[in-house]
Amino acid sequence: MLARINRRALLATALTGALIAVTPAWSADTFKVGAINPYSGATALYGTEVTRGYELAADALNAKGGLLGKQIEIIRGNATTPQEGIAAIEQLAGRDNVDVFIGTYLSAVSQAASEAALNYNKLYWDTNALAANLTERGLLNFVRSGPYSASFAARSVSFITDLVAGQLGKKPSELKVWIEHEDSIYGTSIAKQQEDELKKAGVQVVGVGAHSYKSIDLTDSVLRAKNAQPDVWLETGYVPDGNLLLRTARDQGFKPAAVFVGTGDTNETLEAMGKDGVEGLYVVSYPRPDISEKFGPGSSAYLAAYKAKYKQEPVAPQSMAAYVGFQMMAEAVAAAGSADPAAVKAVLPKFDKPESSYATGFGVKYDEKAQNTRAFPTVIQWQSGKQVTIYPVAAAGDHKPVMPGK
Repeated sequence: MLARINRRALLATALTGALIAVTPAWSADTFKVGAINPYSGATALYGTEVTRGYELAADALNAKGGLLGKQIEIIRGNATTPQEGIAAIEQLAGRDNVDVFIGTYLSAVSQAASEAALNYNKLYWDTNALAANLTERGLLNFVRSGPYSASFAARSVSFITDLVAGQLGKKPSELKVWIEHEDSIYGTSIAKQQEDELKKAGVQVVGVGAHSYKSIDLTDSVLRAKNAQPDVWLETGYVPDGNLLLRTARDQGFKPAAVFVGTGDTNETLEAMGKDGVEGLYVVSYPRPDISEKFGPGSSAYLAAYKAKYKQEPVAPQSMAAYVGFQMMAEAVAAAGSADPAAVKAVLPKFDKPESSYATGFGVKYDEKAQNTRAFPTVIQWQSGKQVTIYPVAAAGDHKPVMPGK
């Protein structure tokens, strides 16, 4: 696939803005990490937020001596599309000779960039991309430390059958659910697994809709769902399309009993909908710093470090998953004594930590496809204008779910 790509065109793309370096990367005395994320465009806020997690982890490691005896240096590779992801890899590997790549907010970017990194025999460690096929490819240089589509799908389905059904006074078999998703590998993989698991649980899936996360009008998507009269509207997408769907539903008078979205746990959603507009909204979320300290030891310290460095509350929960994922990458590289992909993959079977070993509540156990099987999302709910972790119970602490509209 990569052989067919015009390298001259890729480099031209890179030179017009596909790469942003935050610090000089010429010293051989540093361990260089190429952070592949969108730092421009509609999702720039969240690519930056993921990289903030990396920066906090690097700060902590550098204070203790760094990695492999070197101070860690993070170099940003701006990638809003798969093509830009490949171009960023070309430059960070060729010009900066980074030791390892890490990412990624966008699954489609991760897919292309990790394949490009393999051309340079560079490890690509993913902390945030969710598409199932990223690990299913069996790529020799790819490891994922965070949750993926199957775990997001499983969490949303278990929550609907365990809690939402009871809130609505129905059995799972009486529930009607509409599934809506953005149409890249991220949304498609999650929606397919949600559909399969809901049907296995006896839930009525009354329709499945797909849309582009770049859409500027989602009226048709909302009207199709509204006409099916579901009890639950279950959506997976990014922040821009998620907010547009919620605003359109409000404008079209679409008010299902329960609304469950995949990326609605940011202040952008609160600003788009207002306090009343998000009240009761459920979100499948990366673990947030408000989880119980018993469930996520170190989550409070992470929050304090974030506030101290960036002078604000976290923008989105992806940053804490990135922080923990960076720690896991550093542990694997240290155990291997090298960032060589083969050496790192050889030590992965040695890692066996139970859940609640990290600030996110994650543990570590990699399967044969280099997927961490002990990384799971949580569920939050908007209550009185604030995001509250409500599921699983161990993560929620004293927080309780409330019935939407009550």
